[in-house]
Amino acid sequence: MKVTRVFQLTTLALVLVSAVQVGWWLLDQHAYTVEKVSAARAAYVAQTAAAQALLDSGSSAQRVQQLLPGIRISAGRAALAPELARSLTTEERRRANQYAWEGGFFLLALALCIAMIARALRAERQVYEEQDSFLALVSHQFKTPLASLQLSLETLALRSPPPPVARTLIDRMLADIARMELMVTQILESARLERGRVDFKSEPLQLAGAVARVVAQLEERSRAERIEFVSDIGPELHIASDALALDVVVRNVLENALAAVRSAGGGSIALSARAANDEVELSVRDSGVGFQPADGARLFEKFTRLHGAGHYGTGLGLFIVHRMMQLGQGRVRAHSEGVGRGACFVLTWPAAQVPRS
Repeated sequence: MKVTRVFQLTTLALVLVSAVQVGWWLLDQHAYTVEKVSAARAAYVAQTAAAQALLDSGSSAQRVQQLLPGIRISAGRAALAPELARSLTTEERRRANQYAWEGGFFLLALALCIAMIARALRAERQVYEEQDSFLALVSHQFKTPLASLQLSLETLALRSPPPPVARTLIDRMLADIARMELMVTQILESARLERGRVDFKSEPLQLAGAVARVVAQLEERSRAERIEFVSDIGPELHIASDALALDVVVRNVLENALAAVRSAGGGSIALSARAANDEVELSVRDSGVGFQPADGARLFEKFTRLHGAGHYGTGLGLFIVHRMMQLGQGRVRAHSEGVGRGACFVLTWPAAQVPRS
């Protein structure tokens, strides 16, 4: 067990003991106050009885009053002075309120400490679980292309396949290497984003051109997987963003859409954009596997891979998209009508004013 966790558990135990101690102190002080007031009332009752006995024995009321100033005599009957009875009740309430406020304050402070420590423990446990899940996932993701590479290389080394077969094996190896490179890039990029080590330079960029470049690089793969790109983005739309960040964001969103559509057995990805209120929105709608409507926000959490996605990945692509959009003063949201009904991702950037030549 790590030192920090031992410290947190020890602190939590001490705070819990302190809370129990404060609670016991409250009960003890309340019992002590009640006991003291009850004893004072009993003493005054005894004084009243003594005063009445003196009166019955023939002592004058004036003499009894001098001996017992807290007793009032009326028509030959002794009774406790009303103001003294009220003072006893007031003192009991005052002390009860004082202890309640003091104890309540300390209990609240201790409860906040307990809540914070418990939250830290839960967050730490979640991080450990995410790390274990991530390591298992990455190990599996790397093992698959490595096994494919090994098989292809062994085939080339042990045999002399004809050129078409050799070309197929080489293409498969290149695809496996590209996949591993993408995973490594995503892991390194997510680490940089979490540490804030990103040099973000905002400049006017033509959205249509940036999207077209990414789509051109993915078209060959999309045709092989029976996926059609449909783009409707006007050349007049310009956004304020970092060029590299824009490329990373669009690429990751389209990679996610390709994986979703591929899992559905093929389909289409439609891209459209519009200007709205000094902003530019890019919509990426796919006919893929979709997701539950309630899972839209979870997609952008680190290591999230929704059940039924059915594609390889580290669960970092959309996390990188979300962080990149935040850095560029933009937004991203995702929506789906349900599993099997496709999904729509909407990216929003500040609009850039480009002077006309």
